[in-house]
Amino acid sequence: MLVIVCPGQGSQSPGFLNPWLELPGFRDRLSWLSAVAGLDLVTHGTASDADTIKDTAVAQPLIVASGLLSLLALFEHPADGFRRVGAGAGHSVGEITAAAAAGVMSAEQAMVLVKERGRAMAQASAVRPTGMSAVLGGDPDEVGAVLERHGLTPANINGAGQTVAAGTMEQLAALSSDPPAKARVIPLQVAGAFHTEHMAPAVQTLAGYARAISTHDPRVPLVSNADGQVVHDSREVLRRLVAQVSNPVRWDLCMETLASMGVTGLIEIPPAGTLTGLAKRGLPGVETLALKTPDDLEAAHRMVREHGAPRTAMDPTWRLVISPAKGIVSFDHSGEGAVVEPGSVVAQVSTLRDRFEVTANHGGRVIEWLVEDGDPVSPGQPLLRLHPQGV
Repeated sequence: MLVIVCPGQGSQSPGFLNPWLELPGFRDRLSWLSAVAGLDLVTHGTASDADTIKDTAVAQPLIVASGLLSLLALFEHPADGFRRVGAGAGHSVGEITAAAAAGVMSAEQAMVLVKERGRAMAQASAVRPTGMSAVLGGDPDEVGAVLERHGLTPANINGAGQTVAAGTMEQLAALSSDPPAKARVIPLQVAGAFHTEHMAPAVQTLAGYARAISTHDPRVPLVSNADGQVVHDSREVLRRLVAQVSNPVRWDLCMETLASMGVTGLIEIPPAGTLTGLAKRGLPGVETLALKTPDDLEAAHRMVREHGAPRTAMDPTWRLVISPAKGIVSFDHSGEGAVVEPGSVVAQVSTLRDRFEVTANHGGRVIEWLVEDGDPVSPGQPLLRLHPQGV
């Protein structure tokens, strides 16, 4: 099973798009997305210095645009990707890249959303000096206790012994002076305390824009930063994208879900490197590739052939209800022909940590249950087939 992952802010570096502009059409497409974003992404991806592209309002549109355009080099026709990719995920702003790549929104909609996200987060960061520091190593419980003692938020729980703390500069300085045992604290070159309460004003701004975006359900299963669940309803994807700005990123849970789905190959799109590094430690045995330059495309195409599994396009005369998590399924059995209203809870999936309700977002008539009550299920596994009302 092949997974495509999309990196977040901090992955960019000066000049990382230089080799990509040599590909036919890449510069023209980047210029088009520049016009949508109101930024010169060509210059920022090739000539701008590190301080310039560290600016949140620049970094986020640059990262999303580069990811979406590199996918056109990996899959010349998007439908080819939909047929071969088993799941997608993005870290922080990379979730917008993943959502657009999965067909939830257009590239232009994604660029408008990320432009406003970056601008709103930059404004929220300017209210008071805040930042983020990576905490590497240490006992996870002790790391959490030390962060709480200093008033810091574990903004990114990345797994593989890496947690990113966020808060005021005074709180981060106290952490550096009093770190958890057997842990290193490394200040990060970011402009604010992302994924914390400090970003609440940006959430309110984005919620207004999100209400104006028309969406489509993802063509590829998307794994959410919030809790590692597979999300298959487009409005829920968008709701989570907005809430994520002030909520912690649980990349550790994303990797757990990918492992339970049976991932065998993982490609990280530009600006690549960070997520493949985490996957090498958190997903042992999985082949990984950081797609950094066009020179890596040959290896990426090989991985698509070897790890990509043909996926059948959904028949428009019926819809699947899928499991959001790994666990044991239970339901009040509705037999063939029973009517399920949109938004109805049709099943529950119990994990070791939680119990998730499974809703039929579109409703319809029951064609067949694909599992039995009490069966173990995996995230993304079909549970129920529905015939839409009126079809």
